[in-house]
Amino acid sequence: MTALLSFFETSGVVTLLVIFWLSLYVIATLWIFIYKWFVIRGMQDRESYSLDLLLSKDISIPQSAVFARSKGHKLLSKEMLQVWKNQILKTASSGLTFLSIVSSTAPFIGLFGTVTEILDAFAHLGAQGQATFEIIAPIISKALVATAWGILCAIPAYSFYLILKRKITVLSVCLQAQIDVALAAFDNDTNANGFDKTKNAFTQQQKNIVWGGKVNG
Repeated sequence: MTALLSFFETSGVVTLLVIFWLSLYVIATLWIFIYKWFVIRGMQDRESYSLDLLLSKDISIPQSAVFARSKGHKLLSKEMLQVWKNQILKTASSGLTFLSIVSSTAPFIGLFGTVTEILDAFAHLGAQGQATFEIIAPIISKALVATAWGILCAIPAYSFYLILKRKITVLSVCLQAQIDVALAAFDNDTNANGFDKTKNAFTQQQKNIVWGGKVNG
C-alpha cells in the first residue's frame, strides 16, 4: 500500500491520467463481457433448442427470433428473413467494437504514459546534472508501470472479444440453419408437415402475406 501511494504521489499528471483512462477501460471491458455473455448465451440456447426441435420434427413452426419478428409483416421472403437475422446479429454484437478498440489502443496509451514520464524525468535529471544508474533505474521502472497496465488491459479485452465473437458465430449458424430448413420445407410442397404449417399459421394472422414473392392462396 505504501508503494502504491508513493507511486501516485511521485507520478506526473499525464501518467495519472493514463492510469485512470486504462482503469475505465478495464471496468467497461468487464461489464460489457459479463452482460453480453449472458445475453448472447441466452439467445444461443434458445436458438439451439429451437433448431434441435425442428430437426427432430417435434415442431414444424420454427421458434426462432427471426420468425417471431416476421409476424404481422405482409412480405415473408428469403430476403426479409435475412434482414431480420442481420438485425438480431447486430443487436447481439453491439459492444464488440469497443472491446476491439480497447485491445488495440490500450498498449499504446500505456506506452504514451511511459514515454511522457521518462521524458519528464530526464528533463529534471538534466537540469540537476545527475544521471547515475541508481537514479535512472527507479524512474524507468516506475514509468513502465503505465505500459504494463496498458498490456494488462488489452489482454482480457482481446480475449473477451474472441470469446463473444465465437458465440455470435454459433448464434448465426443456428439462425441460418433454421431459415434454410424452413425454406427447404416450404419449397417442398409435398411435405404437408413441413413449412406449410408455418405458412398457414401466418396466413391465419394476415391473409395477404407474401411468401418468397408469391401471394398465398
